[in-house]
Amino acid sequence: MEFERTIKLFEEEKFNILKTKSILILGMGGVGSFACEAIARSGINNIIIVDKDVVDITNINRQLIALHSTIGKSKVELMKERILDINKNAVVTTYHQFYNFETKDQIWDNQIDFVIDCIDTITFKIDIIKECLSRNIPFISSMGQANKMHPELLEIADIKDTTYDKIAKVIRLKLKKERIYGKVPVVYSKETSDKTFIKEEGLPSNSFVPSSAGLLAASYAINTLLSEVKL
Repeated sequence: MEFERTIKLFEEEKFNILKTKSILILGMGGVGSFACEAIARSGINNIIIVDKDVVDITNINRQLIALHSTIGKSKVELMKERILDINKNAVVTTYHQFYNFETKDQIWDNQIDFVIDCIDTITFKIDIIKECLSRNIPFISSMGQANKMHPELLEIADIKDTTYDKIAKVIRLKLKKERIYGKVPVVYSKETSDKTFIKEEGLPSNSFVPSSAGLLAASYAINTLLSEVKL
């Protein structure tokens, strides 16, 4: 049985409830692709994935589905194929589109038990946080993982307790200005760098920091859902 060792760890009754949950993962990049894989390998049967992009050659250094053989192909369709090869019972809903104010309603029109936000655009990261808080859906949001070299400096914290991370600071101040209150769990890094890069030219990255952030986000999702299981 493919999930035999997971069942031993989670306990069978809890696993049977956990696998019925539905998880929304936004962004299939360096963070999101690894988060998605970990969710699939944890036995979750209902997975919703969102990403407009196709694989580019520059993705190969860090994204799970990025290979020379997959260049030009839809990230969500590649991830769906991979999930079904892991768990043939999975139901994978794909949205080959960006999350924005025009597309978000159809995404939120699903049954969602947990959200993992791995997109890059701060405006829509904030909107996802606001939607989760208003809908009382547990979630975690990934902060900036580019230009980092030390995955051991990653941690999960409430956004109000973050330090060093520039994206977290912007989101924190914006939420405060809008008087948006509530717990906002994020995975972020305490690593600092004096190097500066032009975002439009592509931020530097590697194979081990974004992937580690994705695995941390997935672990938070699974542990949160397991903690909510009442036997």
